[in-house]
Amino acid sequence: MKTKKPKKQRARLYSSTLASQGKMLSAHLSTELRKALGKRALPLRTDDKVKVMRGSHSGTRGKITKVERKKQRVFIEGLIRKKADGTEVQIPIKASNLLIVELERSDVKRVKGKEIPKVKGEDEKKGTKEEKAEMKKEEKTGNSEAKKEVKKDAGKKEAKEKPKAKK
Repeated sequence: MKTKKPKKQRARLYSSTLASQGKMLSAHLSTELRKALGKRALPLRTDDKVKVMRGSHSGTRGKITKVERKKQRVFIEGLIRKKADGTEVQIPIKASNLLIVELERSDVKRVKGKEIPKVKGEDEKKGTKEEKAEMKKEEKTGNSEAKKEVKKDAGKKEAKEKPKAKK
């Protein structure tokens, strides 16, 4: 924008077309994506994974559930506030406060055929911190899910055999 006056900037923002407002609703890319795509920023879309960089929710990561072009706000999965009556509402975040960590891969034209790097740990099981800590302990001790299932199956067989022995 050519003018520095906030009044004129707001007027241009609100009077612009929805297509141009969508382009203004952009966020910076992470360093890996920036190197791979050769761009600094892209417009936000639903199902992009982002990280909040500013504000009281900084550091929070999540998937975009909704983009409101008119209000220039983005809603992220997991950012919820409780209202006075007890209902839960998603918190709107400005696009300028976000960093795109992973792109939604369905649109090829968006990245123009370039290879998008996968995020580290993308294939790992997603869960709470406790579940991840359990998985690390299992890896260190050598206890796997398969061993646990075998133990459970063995316990079930013993339970079935005991009633037969009593008769």
